[in-house]
Amino acid sequence: MLLSLFTLVIGTLCDLLALAFLARFAMQWARVPFRNQLGHFVLALTDWAVLPMRKLIPGLFGFDLASFLLAWLVQALFMSVVIGVAGVHGGATAAGFGVAALSGLIETLRLGLYLAMGVVIMSAVLSWVNPHSPIAPIFNQLAGPLLRPFRRLIPPIGGVDLSPLAALLLLQAGLLLLGHARAALLPFY
Repeated sequence: MLLSLFTLVIGTLCDLLALAFLARFAMQWARVPFRNQLGHFVLALTDWAVLPMRKLIPGLFGFDLASFLLAWLVQALFMSVVIGVAGVHGGATAAGFGVAALSGLIETLRLGLYLAMGVVIMSAVLSWVNPHSPIAPIFNQLAGPLLRPFRRLIPPIGGVDLSPLAALLLLQAGLLLLGHARAALLPFY
């Protein structure tokens, strides 16, 4: 029970920090300006780690590799602690750290898919409820690259854009695949 409680509390904190790094990665990839409340929040949570890391790892093709690497690092460190405490995959050995690095990548991709789902849902809800909200353009700009391929294939029906449903279905399938990969790698987690 104590391990479950530890995993819940520390895992949630690590997930939130990694999610902030991934939000920064996504906002820079979609070229969303940071001159808004959401942007200021993300910068305040991540500047302490991203700015020094950028001196070591520059961006590439518009991708903020430092932010993505930090998200992966947070998840890999957490998974190494879980694997070490559980004593599986050799515990704190090279094999254990390799499994932790791979499971950290899986967890980072899982968080990225959850972030994408949240962005698509917020964009769709705001388009119906309050399209002129100050935060609506941010979510539209973030969701645009995700929805664009679906909008090319699925025309609006009666003025209703069904592309978010197709995107959410594909993102859910990605979560299912990552869940199977995680279960194969860490059956106890």
